Amino acid sequence: MTTLSYFCPLIIRAGFFGDIMEICKTKYPILLVHGMGFRDKPICYWGRIPKALRSHGAKVYFGFQEANADIERNADILAVRLKHILAETGAEKVNVIAHSKGGMEMRYLISTMKAGGHIASLTTISTPHNGSVTMDKLMRLGFIMKIIGAGTDIFKRIGGDKEPDTFRCFEQLTTGYMKQFNIDNPDDPRVLYRSCAFLMSSPLSDIIMTVPYIGVRLLNGKSDGFLTPSEVRHGEHRGTFTGTRLRGMSHGDEVDLRRMKCGVRSIESGEAFSDITDFYINLVSELKEKGL
Repeated sequence: MTTLSYFCPLIIRAGFFGDIMEICKTKYPILLVHGMGFRDKPICYWGRIPKALRSHGAKVYFGFQEANADIERNADILAVRLKHILAETGAEKVNVIAHSKGGMEMRYLISTMKAGGHIASLTTISTPHNGSVTMDKLMRLGFIMKIIGAGTDIFKRIGGDKEPDTFRCFEQLTTGYMKQFNIDNPDDPRVLYRSCAFLMSSPLSDIIMTVPYIGVRLLNGKSDGFLTPSEVRHGEHRGTFTGTRLRGMSHGDEVDLRRMKCGVRSIESGEAFSDITDFYINLVSELKEKGL
């Protein structure tokens, strides 16, 4: 595949003579909502992605919720953050791109907390909308998982969390919890829901994810190291993506954790991008096309 083919989707959307530097200038600002285990500061969770979006016209903001607080607490934080963004920009709504558990927190904010009127779209990247089969099986370890959760909470408090509850987060990742969550948090018809899945190609694709990848592979199939494509499908499924080279794309690669250029390819359509930043530029440009 040629380098030019990577950029064709972006060039087509911008128009041959269009201003590609405004391809991400959406009607509503972009809110990036991180997943479990990390925070938006002091180190940006999203790598080079925010800078790339801003360089193409987007107004980008962050959720600033806690790393390992439960869905309810983080949704409360996001509600306050949303209010501040709307006041600062004068916008009526925001477009949200959420990674992993952050997508669940936004769905709770939209449905249970009735914020749907202020959300134009929710694009989720590897969010366990249908729960994790692997987590179901890990939770059978019972007391061991509670010890792991309690130990993790200590470090998360040092990292800035005020109310970490890692064991509760584990519970909220199970298929049983998400089955009831989906009943309690139906999609708001005012919101465009999109989802994306990713896959590693082998245990060696990402050394950090080697052990969890092997575990998920044995228990539930191919994944991005944590979640399988069937576990993250929701709304308008944008597709399942992997790397353009042999290593594929891990749960960390999806948010540019390493700040390294990594090509992205759709398994279904073959659509490709030269870097993860171009993948996000394309996601946002689609929102602009829709008038959002």
